[in-house]
Amino acid sequence: MTKVLFVCLGNICRSAIAEGVLKQKSQDQNLNLIVESAGTANYHVGEAPDKRMQAKAIEHELNISNQRGRQFSVSDFDEFDYIFAMDNSNRDNILKLARNEAEKNKVELFLNLTFPNEDMSVPDPYYGGDRGFEDVYQMVDKACDDFIKKLNK
Repeated sequence: MTKVLFVCLGNICRSAIAEGVLKQKSQDQNLNLIVESAGTANYHVGEAPDKRMQAKAIEHELNISNQRGRQFSVSDFDEFDYIFAMDNSNRDNILKLARNEAEKNKVELFLNLTFPNEDMSVPDPYYGGDRGFEDVYQMVDKACDDFIKKLNK
C-alpha cells in the first residue's frame, strides 16, 4: 500500500484537486494507493474545497465536495511514503518540520514529476480567474499520470 499526501497552503484548491484526481485514477486503474491532502496553514481546517475548484472538478467528472481541509503535521512523515508540495514555499515549510534526512527525502515538488529538476510550482488559482482553475487541473492531471508511470516502473 503506497500512501501519498499532497500539500499546498490552505488545502482548498491545489492539493484538494490533486487528491481528487489521483484517487479517481487510482480507483479506475485498481492501484493500491491511499491519497490525502493537507495545507501548511490552518486557514481552512474543516472546510470543504473552494467552490470554484469543486465546480472545476465536476466539469472533469470528479466530486471533491466531501474532502475537508486539514493542516500538515509532523506525524504525516510517519504516515506517508510520498509528500508532494505544490510550490517552493510550502515545500520549504514542510522541510522545516522534518526530523531527519529520511523524512526530507519523502518531500518533492509535485511538478518535478512532469518537469524533472525544474522546481516549478503549481500556481495558486485562489485569486485568479476561472482559467487558473482549469490550468491547475490540467497540470495536476498530467503530474498524476506521471506519478502513476513512476510507480509502475
